[in-house]
Amino acid sequence: MMPENAPVTAMPSNAPVTSPRGPVSPPYAPGVPQSPAPHSPGMAPFAPAASAPVSAHPVSAHPISPAIPTSPAVATPDTVMPVHGSAAGAATALTAPTMMTPIVVKLGASAPEAPAMVTSTEEEAAEPDDGTPDPEQVLAAKEWRFHPETLRELVDNADELREIRDQLTEKLTPATDNPTRARLLSLRAVVSRILGDLTKALSDGKMALVHAEATGELRRIAIAKARLAHVLQWRGDFAEADRLFAEANSSELPDRLRATMHEHAGRSCLDQGRYMEAFNHFEAALELRKVEDPELIARTEMALDAVSLKIAENGMGPYPRSKEEILQIKKPPTPKFDERAQCWGFVDSEGKTMIKAAFADVQPFRDGVGWVRRRETAAWELIDEAGSRLISAEVGLHGVGSFSEGLAWVSKDGTAGWIAIDKYGKVSISTGFEDVRPFRRGLAAVRRGGWGAVDKHGRVIVPFQFTGFATALTDGRYVDGFSDEGLAIVDAGGRKGVVDRTGKMIVPPVHPALVIHPVAFLVSSAEGRWGALDRKGRPFIDPLLPSRQSVMEELDRLLADTKPVL
Repeated sequence: MMPENAPVTAMPSNAPVTSPRGPVSPPYAPGVPQSPAPHSPGMAPFAPAASAPVSAHPVSAHPISPAIPTSPAVATPDTVMPVHGSAAGAATALTAPTMMTPIVVKLGASAPEAPAMVTSTEEEAAEPDDGTPDPEQVLAAKEWRFHPETLRELVDNADELREIRDQLTEKLTPATDNPTRARLLSLRAVVSRILGDLTKALSDGKMALVHAEATGELRRIAIAKARLAHVLQWRGDFAEADRLFAEANSSELPDRLRATMHEHAGRSCLDQGRYMEAFNHFEAALELRKVEDPELIARTEMALDAVSLKIAENGMGPYPRSKEEILQIKKPPTPKFDERAQCWGFVDSEGKTMIKAAFADVQPFRDGVGWVRRRETAAWELIDEAGSRLISAEVGLHGVGSFSEGLAWVSKDGTAGWIAIDKYGKVSISTGFEDVRPFRRGLAAVRRGGWGAVDKHGRVIVPFQFTGFATALTDGRYVDGFSDEGLAIVDAGGRKGVVDRTGKMIVPPVHPALVIHPVAFLVSSAEGRWGALDRKGRPFIDPLLPSRQSVMEELDRLLADTKPVL
């Protein structure tokens, strides 16, 4: 059986888009304009990856400040409160309102201001001409307090928050571009959530995600997803909230932002009585913040207090779910070799036979389909998860690659002339390439003389002028072609540069080594010293540091714009 994603042979705007999530109700505010809604082939035995068990360590409770009695606010009917006991999904409403009483600590000072060269996709809010404070800046600077048991924000002055929401609406009304509308709508959703206006928050959060997805920017989409997930959590729609939190938390995001997302995902698990899972999220948040972060530490210690108290009252709760379970991904049949038949077949997660062993070779299922080869032929056929044939071996495909984003690269002779087809054998890209890589985010690295990239229609996006793609990320991964963020490292005779999904050269190929960081590009000098460029390719940290880890630590110290209000 072939390694996954490896072709099997000897081959090495302003116009917002429609949301893939279905109909989205418009924002609630009247008068706001709406927008329409390198690898080596070879045989390898397959062994299904087993999820390592997750165990929760004992947590010692920290002292909790006593409650200060005040007049409770009134929760709206669509507010769902955390469960008293351990539960797997449903939550029951409690008598306490969402933002009930002021309790506990004020958090520490904010991180130092980031230098201007480290830019954020959440643009800086400009001061209004009349000198009044900008609502985005006011919201970002606000020191929140949290209930020690529910971990939800507490409201001292609801009128102040309503005024901020009104000011966000004023900024939103004239905005027509997707980035601005995504930012302002999702911030307004945050304010409405904290106020307990969850129907308004849900409407804004959904529309914000539509605009964010129209930009194609990973970080902007992730923030919009996390903000919407937080609203869904408060509404008690935990399955969808947890799925969005997991989708949003990409390893290509800055560590501080990822830590904040783990923190919020942990709160959602706490609401559900999933205490071990909550503990794991809070622990992951601390692990990601390897430098001092008093604010996060204070919040996380409070969260661990809450978890330990709940565990003492109710036990550990359900066993932590796998990422596939959270993302609601149905596990496809897994290849298994039948020793008696000396053939490959497919089984489900419990080992039950799903497709009878009848194949000399197979590939894992991808996109709901898998390539298989029978003993009597050297050509491959395509089957679905029920074993039904979609493409016959009679087509004569001796070289095939796994499907990705609905397309697969195939070749008649298995050595060259690679074309792209869909799951029914229809040719999408008829140009024959010498070598290819799977599609990622709508683009595929291909070779014709030199290496370049094409889109799913075969249009050339990156000219065929490079010796290869060498996309390295700071989390240690190497990507075939473009990252989730739409960036790729190209190699020109041993010198590295960066191109984006439009083919624009952001960093010329002049650096001996280059790694994509979530907010910068790490580059080395000829002497082996490391520095950084900003996301526009401009010098940011001189290449004087001994290692790329040193550069990452310096960037982490400087960043101040990776903690958006979620």
